[in-house]
Amino acid sequence: MDVAAVKEHCCRYPGASSKSYGPPSNVLVHYAGGKKFAYFKTSEPEQWRFSVRTTPEYFLTLTDVPGIKPARYMARFHWVTIVDVSAVPTDYLLELIDWSYTKAVTRPRK
Repeated sequence: MDVAAVKEHCCRYPGASSKSYGPPSNVLVHYAGGKKFAYFKTSEPEQWRFSVRTTPEYFLTLTDVPGIKPARYMARFHWVTIVDVSAVPTDYLLELIDWSYTKAVTRPRK
């Protein structure tokens, strides 16, 4: 699965939207119910790195996988960054995105 396919997949969810933020953050964020569920870095040197939310338990497992690391600034909230989406099996990647989306839409507002 390539970057374009992942972006398209994220936009297919019910109620999903995306917004691009310029400097200094330089990210393309995907929202569901007003909450982030995925984002891409849009500037070099990390261009098109993809981040999703995980569970605290799964966070530790995922960060041991080559090509997946704690998301910068968001790791404390259990987000991981996938360095190259084309290197991750499609089914596995879709499962991570689905879980992150579900978490965003089912999490109660503060």
